[in-house]
Amino acid sequence: MSEFKKYRRKQIAELRPFVEGEILPEKVSISKADRDGGSPKIGDMIARNPINHDDQWLVAKQYFEDNFELFE
Repeated sequence: MSEFKKYRRKQIAELRPFVEGEILPEKVSISKADRDGGSPKIGDMIARNPINHDDQWLVAKQYFEDNFELFE
């Protein structure tokens, strides 16, 4: 197995908030760890690939808060 290394992101990410009661389409990937943690839930974000909008995944609330800030 290869060694993990730290990388900084170079691009702007596209995210939107998860809405309470929302039924996420199958195209939104949710990791087992996030599902086991109760996601999707309020505070989580849905990210998408800016080139392929069908490529979407859930970003857990705490990870989002620790790693993202609004770019305007």
